[in-house]
Order: sequence, then C-alpha cells, then structure tokens
Amino acid sequence: MDIAETKHGRRSSRSHRRIAVPRIARAAGKAVAAGLLILVCGLLVAAVGVPIATGSDTYTVLTRSMEPGLPPGTLLVVRPAARNSLHVGDVVTYQLHSGKPDVVTHRIVRVEASSDGTKRYITRGDANAVADAAPVRAEQVRGRVWYAIPAIGWLAVVKNSASLQPWLIGVGALLVLYSLVSIAAWLRNKRRRDSSPVVHRETYIPL
Repeated sequence: MDIAETKHGRRSSRSHRRIAVPRIARAAGKAVAAGLLILVCGLLVAAVGVPIATGSDTYTVLTRSMEPGLPPGTLLVVRPAARNSLHVGDVVTYQLHSGKPDVVTHRIVRVEASSDGTKRYITRGDANAVADAAPVRAEQVRGRVWYAIPAIGWLAVVKNSASLQPWLIGVGALLVLYSLVSIAAWLRNKRRRDSSPVVHRETYIPL
C-alpha cells in the first residue's frame, strides 16, 4: 500500500512538472509581449510624441564625428535654444550654410564675440582632432541636443525611403498587434481564474 502510494505520488509529481512547464512558457511569452509593447510605446513617445509636443526637431547621426557618445544611427531630439543660452560644452545642430537644409551636430568648444557684438561659436566633433574650419553664427544654430536615442535614427532613414517604408509599417503593425492580442488573452484568462469558484478537496492520510 505504501509502495503504491509512493509510486502514484511520483507519477503525480511528474505530471505536475509536465503541466507547469507549458504554463511557465506561456507566462514568459506574455511577459515578453507586454515588455515589447511597453518598449515600442515608450520609443514612439520619446521619438515622435515629445518632439511634436515641444516643437523640437529630430535628426539622425550619419557620420562618426561625434563618437563614442553619438554613433551613427543615433536619433537626436534637438530643442530650440535662445542665442544667449548656448555655452561651451553644449552639443548643437547647426546649418552648414544659413538657410540651407544641410546640418551638422558638433560640440561648442569656444565662444567668440565678433566686432559687431554678435557671438560666433567654434565647434568640433568629439572624435575630431581639430575644430571645424568655419565659425558658426547664431542664426545658423537650429538648437541644442536635448536627448538622444541610440540606433532608432536608422528607422527614420528607412521611413524616408519609399521602397522600405511599407515593410517598416507592416513589421511595426504586426508587433503591436501581437502584443495587444497576447495582453488581451492574459487579461481574459486572469478574469476567468478570478471568477471561477474555489473547490476545496479533502485530503485523507492513510493510517
């Protein structure tokens, strides 16, 4: 009798382990899906929502001149800054030629005053040995770098590519849809467990 009960207990233990493993895997999958959804939403807010709400501009680093802090592919959120608020050490995005779209993001290493009293900024890339050849006038400065998101800038480059844009939209939509479905299923199962009646089983110990 004791031997039979011991064997049955072992079989029951193995059965519980077999049941527990899929449950753990499902729970882990749902946690990963929820984490991905939170990450995607957070990146969307940081890369799109905040710049729109604050009137900031976004740029993508394409060269290595600001490594290691701002490697290629980094998304920059550049906030407009008052002319007199820029100081040595600030990382600014400025136009190569006033009124032209081409811009560069470098660090201010020196501030000079011209003969007419206006300020000029001497800039240099963190990875460059020498300063930029031409001083930057205040009207060329688009703003100060507020914060940066590594690697996300490549998505902006892809987004602007007509051939790759549908793929990017499709992958993003599938990721968000999968995360929402997984979270909805987890919430539905949780409500079912909470609403199901609790069954109390009596346990008998053989004498």
